[in-house]
Amino acid sequence: MTKQIQKNHRTIIILALMTLVPFSFAWYLTTDPGFNPAATNNGDLVIPVITTERSDLQGVDEFSVNNIEQLKGHWVMLNIIPTGLCNKTCVEAIHATRQVRLMLNKDLTRTRRAVIIMQGKQESGFQPWWNEDDRLIKVKPAPALAMKIRQQLGGPITEGSLLLMDPLGNIMMQYPAGFDPYAVKGDLKKLLRISQIG
Repeated sequence: MTKQIQKNHRTIIILALMTLVPFSFAWYLTTDPGFNPAATNNGDLVIPVITTERSDLQGVDEFSVNNIEQLKGHWVMLNIIPTGLCNKTCVEAIHATRQVRLMLNKDLTRTRRAVIIMQGKQESGFQPWWNEDDRLIKVKPAPALAMKIRQQLGGPITEGSLLLMDPLGNIMMQYPAGFDPYAVKGDLKKLLRISQIG
């Protein structure tokens, strides 16, 4: 009889702990604002997102002017050229986004690529990559958008950086120079799987 009572006591204590431990953990999460569960994305979220209007981006060459409407309703990988020149790192980043788009296979049609020229004027024949990539949309931002991007990204923009823009025109994720194309592909695959638009 005593053994049965001890067994019952043990069962009650285990049940109490089973309810107390999760409750304590939940309480801790509400009191610790710095707690951040492991993220599944590889890029850094832009918080808050940078909203854009169609008029905020203007094509800088004939192909871009004629095809700029393609940016609307698609997921867009935006390579940034922060200065007047696109150095080796910048050119490699542009090439990497081309490879990422090809790796998307059947989802390729849901994405577009563009370079956003923050300052300076890039013209046809400026550098070999300019004319080699005939599907690349080249845009310059309106001054207000350029300022918003600089402020939101916090500090100077590095050569080879990448932004991700959703089909509604919200810049919502960023990748540093030297980003891993497979990491970008992984994030895009997830976004395309759950996206109801674009």
